[in-house]
Amino acid sequence: QVQLVESGGGLVQAGGSLRLACAASGRTFSSISTAVMGWFRQAPGKDREFVAGIRWTDNLSYSTDSVRGRFTISRDRDKNTSYLQMNSLKPEDTAVYFCAARFNFYPGSDWSRGYDYWGQGTQVTVSS
Repeated sequence: QVQLVESGGGLVQAGGSLRLACAASGRTFSSISTAVMGWFRQAPGKDREFVAGIRWTDNLSYSTDSVRGRFTISRDRDKNTSYLQMNSLKPEDTAVYFCAARFNFYPGSDWSRGYDYWGQGTQVTVSS
């Protein structure tokens, strides 16, 4: 079983930055070639949206168009932790942010689907 715990959310003014962290336990991601950790968000009244993902073995990453150039996903192999650095935040980035993990990522896989494990979420609020 995998447990994911997010941290780092909070209130920030537009144009500011936050860094979210997701600490994983229960499995060592670096030993699994098909392991991916992703970040999602859900704003009030909206569907959950994929934000970014990273493949653990080689640092391959992908992010959605709305955050590309502002958000950066990274991981620390030794700490089994991923990070989402969020810069130039906008009010429309306000949401609960979730990290998720999957161990079935293959060539051609959809970054936004197939996650089996989820964290509890952390609130990010961007004021205008």
